[in-house]
Amino acid sequence: MKFSAEQIAGMLNGTVEGEPTIEVNALAKIEEGFEGSLSFLANPKYEEYIYTTGSSVCIVNNTFSPSAPLPKTLTLIKVEDAYSCFAKLLELYDSMTKEPPRIEANAYIDPTAEVGENIYLGANSYVGRESKIGDNVSIYPNVTIGSNVEVGEGTIIHPGATVYRDCIIGKNCIIHSGAVIGADGFGFAPNEKGEFQKIPQIGNVVLEDNVDVGANSTIDRATMGSTIIRKGAKIDNLVQIGHNVEVGSNSAMAAQVGIAGSSKVGENVLIGGQVGLAGHLKIGDRVKIAAQSGIGGDVKDDSVVMGSPAFDSKEYKKSYMGFRRLPMILTRLQALEDRIKKLTNDQK
Repeated sequence: MKFSAEQIAGMLNGTVEGEPTIEVNALAKIEEGFEGSLSFLANPKYEEYIYTTGSSVCIVNNTFSPSAPLPKTLTLIKVEDAYSCFAKLLELYDSMTKEPPRIEANAYIDPTAEVGENIYLGANSYVGRESKIGDNVSIYPNVTIGSNVEVGEGTIIHPGATVYRDCIIGKNCIIHSGAVIGADGFGFAPNEKGEFQKIPQIGNVVLEDNVDVGANSTIDRATMGSTIIRKGAKIDNLVQIGHNVEVGSNSAMAAQVGIAGSSKVGENVLIGGQVGLAGHLKIGDRVKIAAQSGIGGDVKDDSVVMGSPAFDSKEYKKSYMGFRRLPMILTRLQALEDRIKKLTNDQK
């Protein structure tokens, strides 16, 4: 589908500098632009590429003033915030790729399930008994929806994901391929023989509205009650969230984070990749945790921590400087010990 620069400017409340009727039908990075593509420039680091880009249209900030001649084939759209406007266009483009409503062959809907209007249900997908699927939901091929599951309107569940029984998925969530929502929590107790006996996990998982779950991530059901991911939380690929964990609203975590059972993560928390959280912890609001940190205790509101075990990032960096100098310090210490030993021997 083609759009003119004038049409795009109208969507973004921008102004056109150049040819308003020029049309684009693709999006591209500014350094990889080609005829018929739309790019954006927000970071001054990439300004050099606007003078050589092959893109037909480029979105720039109102404050942008070229320091060299622009390509004659390039039309600018000036907006208040180029980055957010381009993100808006990406969202529009993504919505255009959504599958049209239909139920494909071999998809199964249990007779007791309730299915809303305008849904897409891909081939070989399964909707279990007494489940409720809201309007405008997209369930891609090979997705399994267990019994008594609720899926809110506008949610997208990508191929191969699994939602176990009794779980609740809010509105406008995105669950990516291979994700597992509601598998059993890791609950075992040793018996008198020293053998592990499984503890039934009878709770569920609740994803509130606008939650994203990355590919191959797993969120375990609660032993009792609910594992809860609050509204707006963003979970990257390959993340493991244990039973009875609660993740606060608008918190985000990068790939390979692991959160052990019953820990509580506050609101607006940012967690870097490969961070591990022990169980039964409380992480305060607006906390930032650097990648590969190990969290073994509670963390107060507004803290910035790193390391394993993690502590204040500024203190960690000071400590790390000392750690890097440790070989030199040991060498100097050995030299001092040798000198003292020699002086002692000389006095005998």
